[in-house]
Amino acid sequence: MEQAGYDSYVRAALGLKAVDAKIIEAKTVVVAQWVREKCQFGCDGYGKRLTCPPHSPAPEETVDMLSNYTCALLVHGDERTPVNRIVAKLERRIFLDGHERAFAFGCGPCRLCEECPPSPGLCRHPEEARPSMEASGIDVFSTVKAHGFPLEVLKNEQEKPNYYGLVLIE
Repeated sequence: MEQAGYDSYVRAALGLKAVDAKIIEAKTVVVAQWVREKCQFGCDGYGKRLTCPPHSPAPEETVDMLSNYTCALLVHGDERTPVNRIVAKLERRIFLDGHERAFAFGCGPCRLCEECPPSPGLCRHPEEARPSMEASGIDVFSTVKAHGFPLEVLKNEQEKPNYYGLVLIE
């Protein structure tokens, strides 16, 4: 994987106020069915957002999608970082740089609207709304830890969260 040409995307992520960013091999992104099950059976937002299951890519679709890419930009944020906006902006920049297949995954449920339109395909913000990594079956814990980023289960409200997004490049 040629990383040198993509260092500008890491710098761009940092310029957009990401805590950190790194180019990774797409084959190191871990996908597992249990992750999507946690959305369905652990989140009260299931089915309420067009970027969440059952509207987001299923894990097997995500695996297939990842097989068509060699590298990705992993973006790290904290509670002050608008990770979803950052990855959407980076996707657009990478696309305009000639990587027509660039595609972003955000984190958590989309919060661009109070409520999503009732039908898929009617998103009010298609330029910015992206499925979350976890909604698409990406094991965020395993993926980010394998690349040296911090992520732990929060045990109380005093612990500080870490947020992650991913932009598939090519």
